[in-house]
Amino acid sequence: MAEQLTTRDVRAHNRSRVLRELVLSQESTRGGLALACGLSPATITNVVGDLEAEGLVEDRGSVPSDGGRPIVRIGIRPDGAYLLGADVGEKGVAVELFDLSMRRVDREFRDAATRGASPAEISAALQEAVRAILDRNAALRDRIVGLGLGLPGIVEDADGTHAGAGVTLHAQSLGWPPLHLDELLAAPGLDVLADNGAKALAAAEMWFGSARGVDHALVALLGRGVGLGIVTSGRLLRGARSSAGEWGHTKIVANGRPCRCGGRGCLEAHVGSDALLSAWRERGGEPDGSGWRALDALVTAADAADPAAAAVVDEALDVLALSLANLVNLTNPQKVVLGGWVGLRLMQSRREELEARVRAASLDRPGSQFEIEVCHFEGDAVALGAALLPLEKLIDSPVVRTPVTG
Repeated sequence: MAEQLTTRDVRAHNRSRVLRELVLSQESTRGGLALACGLSPATITNVVGDLEAEGLVEDRGSVPSDGGRPIVRIGIRPDGAYLLGADVGEKGVAVELFDLSMRRVDREFRDAATRGASPAEISAALQEAVRAILDRNAALRDRIVGLGLGLPGIVEDADGTHAGAGVTLHAQSLGWPPLHLDELLAAPGLDVLADNGAKALAAAEMWFGSARGVDHALVALLGRGVGLGIVTSGRLLRGARSSAGEWGHTKIVANGRPCRCGGRGCLEAHVGSDALLSAWRERGGEPDGSGWRALDALVTAADAADPAAAAVVDEALDVLALSLANLVNLTNPQKVVLGGWVGLRLMQSRREELEARVRAASLDRPGSQFEIEVCHFEGDAVALGAALLPLEKLIDSPVVRTPVTG
């Protein structure tokens, strides 16, 4: 027998649909909400009233109608709630504070790159950055819904909540032991949730970027590491314990280049930034450092027909195109979205060439059914995507607190 929904269940479901629609659209009318959410005007009126009582939405004046009463505009109340998102990434730890319109209102950065750092060092940097944000925004503390973390590696989510004892970070490529979420950050009184950084970026692109409104997409993040978010039927593919999408460690060459994970022949070991720059050095190139400047020099030299640089970039395009074509055949996406600083630089220089190679390596039919685009946020939206974790919780579960007034 199908489970029967109570009146409370239905009301909560309707609230979630309306609040999600308003966050996405930022502003609508009761009629527009009824159409978008498939709910009756009376239901919309009740739900909007509840959200106004929570301090999450507000009237934004009215516009003339075609003869009846003026139409009231309903919008998200930006100061109704705040959300924290953190990017624990290649360059350091960035913690960002967003209002309910998802506008960034504050940011704190700590120069503690995961490369070569211990879990204790990253934890300390994260604690410091969060504390600095909270201290500067003490007046908003009771309206901060929670903190989402975008982490490197597999973020194993045993119970689907992204929070608590069920979350364990497996950062094999960093040489870290498995870490429970509370070992990385202790934040009393603050809900802490976590996800993989590439999935966080994919979530940001799904909500507000190049994958918005797309039911089937691939959102690839190429930097020092290589990650992927697979969107299927409008949702991120997660797998049994949320590790789906570890594309960077799919094997593409038998006994190929050694990878940070301890294996050989991984995609990351052939198209990640370290791999590209190492290959250039092996051919006589002299990159300055290992970051954006060095990668830009490589691609610029290749564009200028430097033989060594051109060979490295050509090989990388071949490998990347074959790997993307395999995903196209497997998942039949409507869009392929590339981000991360390596992905951006390759797309700036070789977008048409890369697209042609992906289509040529794919089966004819799925190879003709996708568009390829650059990430709207250019790979710098892991913190935004992480902040969507507490936003989702707010959308799904009303928070009992004193409403905002004034």
